[in-house]
Amino acid sequence: MMKKCCYLAIFVLLFHLEFLAIQPVNATAKRVVVPQNPANYLSLTYYLNKCPDAEGIIQQKVGAWIQRDFTLAASLIRLHFHDCAVRGCDASILLNYKGSERSSYVSSTLRGFQVIDDIKAELEKRCPRTVSCADILTAAARDATVFAGGPFWEVPFGRKDGRISLAKEAEVVPQGHENVTALIEFFQTKGLNILDLVTLSGAHTIGRCTCGAILNRLYNFNGTKNPDPSLNTSYLNLLKKRCKRSTDLVYLDVITPRTFDTVFYTNLQRKVGLLTTDQELYSDQRTLPFVEAMASQPFLFQNQFIVSMTNLGNVQVLTGNEGEIRANCNYVNRR
Repeated sequence: MMKKCCYLAIFVLLFHLEFLAIQPVNATAKRVVVPQNPANYLSLTYYLNKCPDAEGIIQQKVGAWIQRDFTLAASLIRLHFHDCAVRGCDASILLNYKGSERSSYVSSTLRGFQVIDDIKAELEKRCPRTVSCADILTAAARDATVFAGGPFWEVPFGRKDGRISLAKEAEVVPQGHENVTALIEFFQTKGLNILDLVTLSGAHTIGRCTCGAILNRLYNFNGTKNPDPSLNTSYLNLLKKRCKRSTDLVYLDVITPRTFDTVFYTNLQRKVGLLTTDQELYSDQRTLPFVEAMASQPFLFQNQFIVSMTNLGNVQVLTGNEGEIRANCNYVNRR
């Protein structure tokens, strides 16, 4: 009896499959077209024949500038982030005119523009109108990481430069006082996740910040007229001594400010994170596990930094006939 039921079930299944197979195809049915991610059009060999020395020139120039001023390493990484955070990685942050992102108050402490201009000038001599400013900035951020002691990764190329840059749009870039929810939501709008947020924040293992960005933590946190209670007391006293003026500079990593390492994360465990946005990564349950993992596993941080920086460099890129290749990174080409 059981065998008969089994055979009957198989027969019914085969009948349905055969019935479905002979149904006429609706020729008028609309085909679903899945849009391609523009980043898929980037290529590791994009300049292999067009400008084979492009990466070498970028690397040499970045190295020379950082050798003269080590702080430019962090500045180039930050410049790349600010670029990708607004309209994607299209070099819109480099456009230099009234009303551009670069003219915004949020962008007033950005540095490294002269490095990009120097690289672009050399590339225009070797390969005119070939290498985009967006690709230069992306590769420069990678090379800055390497010269600071961080990991190397392959950068796919083929980004085009944008023609639009608006100061008001730059205001969306995190400024160091947002809560974790706001940070997560901002990263999600760029196609980045919580792990990317925690990992890219690790770039604060090098670099400096103006005291103006943290004075509220020292004297009037959230309008309480008291310091931020999450600040280590000794660190608070140190910052008060170093921040006499809002324009004074302090290191983001007080322990090893010139070394690309995971001390940034252990600093958060010790309540010596400089920015509110950094310290809150350790107090929020959504980001805490990643902070603890990075703090205890340097190898994990190095490898994930490669992944997250690649993800960042692929945000809303322009490819193909979109955008242009600027002759000068400061200005849109004349038509």
